[in-house]
Amino acid sequence: MTPRDALDHLWMLAHPQEAGHEAVGHAAAALDLIDVHGDDPGLPSVFRVGTLAAASIGAAGLAAARFHALRGGPDQRVSIDVRRALAAFRSERYLSVDGGAPFELRHPVTGYFETRDGRWIQLHANFAHHLQGILRVLGCGESHDEVARAVRSNWDGAALDAALAEAGLCAALVRSPREWAAHEQAQAVASLPLFEIERIGDAEAPALQPAERPLEGVRVVDLTRIIAGPVAGRTLAHHGADVLLINAAHLPNIAPLVIDNGRGKRSATLDLREAVDREQLHALIRDADVFLQGYRPGALAAHGFAPEVLARERPGIVCVSICAYSHRGPWHERRGFDSLVQSASGIVWNESTVAGTAKHFDRPRPLPCQALDHATGYLAAFATMVALARRAREGGSWHVRLSLAQTGRWLQTMGMLENGQQAPEVSAQDVADCLEETLTPFGRVRAVKPAEHLERTPAFYARPCVPIGTDRPQWDA
Repeated sequence: MTPRDALDHLWMLAHPQEAGHEAVGHAAAALDLIDVHGDDPGLPSVFRVGTLAAASIGAAGLAAARFHALRGGPDQRVSIDVRRALAAFRSERYLSVDGGAPFELRHPVTGYFETRDGRWIQLHANFAHHLQGILRVLGCGESHDEVARAVRSNWDGAALDAALAEAGLCAALVRSPREWAAHEQAQAVASLPLFEIERIGDAEAPALQPAERPLEGVRVVDLTRIIAGPVAGRTLAHHGADVLLINAAHLPNIAPLVIDNGRGKRSATLDLREAVDREQLHALIRDADVFLQGYRPGALAAHGFAPEVLARERPGIVCVSICAYSHRGPWHERRGFDSLVQSASGIVWNESTVAGTAKHFDRPRPLPCQALDHATGYLAAFATMVALARRAREGGSWHVRLSLAQTGRWLQTMGMLENGQQAPEVSAQDVADCLEETLTPFGRVRAVKPAEHLERTPAFYARPCVPIGTDRPQWDA
């Protein structure tokens, strides 16, 4: 699958009605306005990561351009380059502040450990409470060597995977593609499309006003952390949306990701354990167009924020839900991150065995970037803009659903590159032309620019990143 093929597939998946006889050529006409440059491999990987990057980012850029046209703007050309898209997929790696070295994003215990039965398991311990929970299950100290000894001496892989999941912790057994395909959760994921855009309520179609930027005046409540959800909100921001990031002071974050993914957003705090703060969030949503959240399925519903409830409170809302393993199957409530989904679903296995040519490997090897996170974020922004366009045409309230596992499955269907891992590594210096510097409260931030190019409404960040809680939880007048 080429980057162009993948982008065309995304566009038609999101616009199925345009494949009918009544709108022959409509979708094709939009696709004629985008140019795709470059191909894989752009990073050392057997997977078509560049295809995934260019397609997901390019689709978001084209959706922004078409939404701008829907509100009276002129047609414009859009372009996406695989090299720039891959730089965006590695944005946290290329981030620097005041000329400093790249940030270390992982705790030493986050990584792969060999188990007693010769399997490999990945532990995710970047948050302190996850680390302490893992150590309690293992009954050991927190150094990498102590954890490695405990895992190697006392645990078979499947048993440890199950024990950590039962404890609500973050880990994944490294499975082969065949092993994953036979798993009930894989079958649940396979029953779903790449993303879902579902009408969940009635509402009048809003009157769109002409604007300089595609999403100018669109209000987004962003209740996400880490990468996938924040990338979605950041993408909407760099196309002009008013994005208000809502965090809670007691919840953990990773500082470099706050900087990288906070660009273009305001930032406030609310504690959903408190009734008054829950009501403040409801008030924000009643005046919003989009509610973006990245919690496990059902978690926010328990606090009164189910999409169906919000559609009644705010007819016309577009709710966007992102999770790890999808909203179906036995793992729908399982905690997960990009690298864990890679491990569970066979992606790490194939990277490690060099396209399946070896039966064993000395150490697991993940993708060369958090591709599932970034792709899911851009796909979420794309699907959100498609839902906003549908709302403008036909009214209604909408629910967009995606997961890292669904994105990973799509990547696996693209085929693999026999010599992909021979591609050279790409440093920050190699992509210096893809970076920009901005003065922020954190210092002089050097980060990746938006990768998509729109000839009339270029993507940019109207606000610098700010520390969590800088702003009040309210909309600007």
